Amino acid sequence: MAAPNQTFPRHRASIILGAGIIIATYAYLVLLRPEGLPDGTGTASVIALVGNIAGALLLLAGVIHRLPLTTVALIPSAIALNIVMGQITSQLGINLYLDSLGTVLVGALAGPAAGIAAGVLGNVVWGVTLAPVATAFASVAALTGAIAGYMARAGLFRRVWTAPIAGALTGVVTALVAAPIAAFAFGGTTGGGATAAVAALRAMGSSLLQATTLQGLMFDPLDKAIIFTVAALILAALPQRILAQFGPPPTRQPARSPDTVRG
Repeated sequence: MAAPNQTFPRHRASIILGAGIIIATYAYLVLLRPEGLPDGTGTASVIALVGNIAGALLLLAGVIHRLPLTTVALIPSAIALNIVMGQITSQLGINLYLDSLGTVLVGALAGPAAGIAAGVLGNVVWGVTLAPVATAFASVAALTGAIAGYMARAGLFRRVWTAPIAGALTGVVTALVAAPIAAFAFGGTTGGGATAAVAALRAMGSSLLQATTLQGLMFDPLDKAIIFTVAALILAALPQRILAQFGPPPTRQPARSPDTVRG
């Protein structure tokens, strides 16, 4: 077994390498704009899939050791919640995903590392069981969980009106990150209402990447605003003894205010 002083640099290197692979993959797809991908096939499709999945798994390997047992025990419930919500919205064919509530809750409760773990594991499990397309977006789920954790640390889950703002901002970021995956790995056909929206934008003259980006920017901010608001309300309703198990409560503050989320 490696000594603690050897293990920590190894895990940190895993996080840096994972993030680097995801960033490099994004830069290749967006900046170089590979040709010949109207159907989401070819070398760039493989790069989009391998780069994002490998990067997400490296992030998971780098953070999983940090999580206490209480947090690890929470993740399966978060995964189940994500999958159920995602399957429902997919079957309804609406342009909202609502498949990251569990990830956001874990991130807000237990921090960015826990959010990354919940996001990656959730999409991988979902991908190997019901929806293979989900695995490709594991890096996006990791980003969502990490941002939720940092937003909670910044106190943005404390008030009803700051939670949707934080969610909308998160949605802009995740839309930009997800767009090249949807475009180059799947040709914009990721299921649900997103496929119809991309097809409509393509018919109006947008390129594949432009269509997936616009589709994401139109609907992801609303999706994440709803998710963050629901998460804030759930956290506010949890008893203090439960919140205390995961560190400083993300939804309480000393001073009372009429618009503060109350537990």
